[in-house]
Amino acid sequence: MAYTTRRRTLQALGLGGVASLAGCSSKPPTAAQALDETPTPKQQSEPVTADQVAADPTDIPGPIDRNEPAEVDVTLRPEEVTAEVEKGVTFTYMTYNGTVPGPMVRVRQGDTVNLTFENPEENNMPHNVDFHAVAGPGGGAEATMTAPGETTKLRFKATYPGAYIYHCAVPNLDMHISAGMFGIILVEPPEGLPEVDKEIYIGQHEIYTDKKAGKKGHHKFDFAAMRDEEPTYVVMNGEKFAWTDAGRGPAATVKTGETVRVFFVDGGPNLSSSFHPIGSVWETLYPDGSLSMDPQTHIQTRLVPPGSTAIATMNSPVPGDFKLVDHSLSRVARKGCMAVVRAEGPENPEIFDPNPE
Repeated sequence: MAYTTRRRTLQALGLGGVASLAGCSSKPPTAAQALDETPTPKQQSEPVTADQVAADPTDIPGPIDRNEPAEVDVTLRPEEVTAEVEKGVTFTYMTYNGTVPGPMVRVRQGDTVNLTFENPEENNMPHNVDFHAVAGPGGGAEATMTAPGETTKLRFKATYPGAYIYHCAVPNLDMHISAGMFGIILVEPPEGLPEVDKEIYIGQHEIYTDKKAGKKGHHKFDFAAMRDEEPTYVVMNGEKFAWTDAGRGPAATVKTGETVRVFFVDGGPNLSSSFHPIGSVWETLYPDGSLSMDPQTHIQTRLVPPGSTAIATMNSPVPGDFKLVDHSLSRVARKGCMAVVRAEGPENPEIFDPNPE
């Protein structure tokens, strides 16, 4: 594959860290071609190929329990799949390992990550990955630029602690991210994180389609809507109300008084999230996922820009559903942006009494 000429063109466009598209032609693309005319996935008009893209919020690696750096093997596999955004509405996603967000990668500061990046032969598009935790050109994007049917490898050291986004960074990077290609890499400090009772992982992003929200049938990707930043859906974990009773059930169920740590990533590609737990506050919060400072305390709403993260804890002394939302509330009411943490336990009328006599 001849990537060199196209890479230079993208660098001239100000996308220096973005690797080039696969292709046989050495003729440089125009700006419009580089950014807008990438082939869409071949499953775009085909039947559903995946029953679920919404990542299980509790399916994440456990805390690091060692005191020395280690080598950590990670495999990411871009998968182009068609699934339901909501009942009766299908969309062609691009994912890492079949889920949105992609799998949470958890390492310790000082660890060496051995990444294997496998692009399946049945895919229609080249993909790659840019880790914001990588100290190197493009966050690894150029090194991992991979055509369908090929595998590349990357080795990097996790030199600074924090929770960092990773995402696809091909020329149509906004489309690929909007279609689901983002996730978190958590680099724990040597001393680890404070112990909590439960951890969950939530990713927010926008989906831009050629039909109105709720219109039955297959929704194709709409570049004009993305350019105008007018999303059809704004979702948590890839589907409308995925982890609520209207979808697949609560993101987590805990006992009253237990502390929940939320790892949150805003994939974007365009909209910031005003991240808020309805009925609670963030007891502790690490802005932008930074673990190099003391956490903030008792924060009601945290602005998380696209391409950034937050680490926050919450708890409840009373039972009930605590809704995690973007407080740009039309995105909740109209576009599906919510997840639920359910607390179960005895009532505590001294704290909250919904039926006082």
